[in-house]
Amino acid sequence: MVCIKCGANTKKGYTTSVTDLGNCLLIVRNVPCYKCTECNEIIYTGDVIQRLEQIIEQAKQFSQEISIVNYSSAA
Repeated sequence: MVCIKCGANTKKGYTTSVTDLGNCLLIVRNVPCYKCTECNEIIYTGDVIQRLEQIIEQAKQFSQEISIVNYSSAA
């Protein structure tokens, strides 16, 4: 896969996604991604984006100030 930002090669890896839901900060750890070897841009595949959206929708039901979720446990 090639970086959409700079065109360099990417490599498979994991990252942490942070989403501000207004009343809650959602942190999802160990999210599979592609990382650019040059500019460190993070690229998610379509299925990962879809799963992150599901995790976000589930987190909206909780009234915690901070939620930390492990991607593989939630998937």
